[in-house]
Amino acid sequence: YPEVKGYTAVVVPIYTFSNDGNSLNGKNSFTIGNAWGINLWKSKRFGFSFELTPFLKINSHESKVSNILFHPGVLYRIGHEFTLIGRVAYETSGRYGFTPILNKVIKRTASNTLYIALICPVRFGNGAATSVAPGFQFGIGF
Repeated sequence: YPEVKGYTAVVVPIYTFSNDGNSLNGKNSFTIGNAWGINLWKSKRFGFSFELTPFLKINSHESKVSNILFHPGVLYRIGHEFTLIGRVAYETSGRYGFTPILNKVIKRTASNTLYIALICPVRFGNGAATSVAPGFQFGIGF
C-alpha cells in the first residue's frame, strides 16, 4: 500500500421516493448510469474513491444525458469481500447529497473483480423535494 485500482459499472436506480411524487424507474422513462472511478487504497481496509457518472434518460421520444454526477467518497473493507462506501454527491442538475453503499465482490481473479452494490442515494436542493432512490450497481474492477 498505497494501491490504485480502477473500475467501471452500470448504475440502475430502482425506485425514487420523494414528496414531489414516487416513481418506478422504467415506468415513464428509464434512467441508467455508467460509473467510472479510481480507488486509492491507503491500507488493507481504508481508501478514498473518485467517481464520475453520466446518467442517460431514455423514453419513447428521446434519449439524452440527463445528469453528470461527481461522487467522491471513502472506502472501508469490512471483510468477507464486503466494502462500506460513503460518498458525497454533486450533480450537474444542481442537486447534491450523499450515497451510502454496500459493495460485495462476487468474483475475484488475478487481475479483475466483478461486484454488485446496493446504493441508496439521498439528494437535496435545486428547488426539488428531498429524494431517496435505492438501486443497484454492477461493475468490474481492474
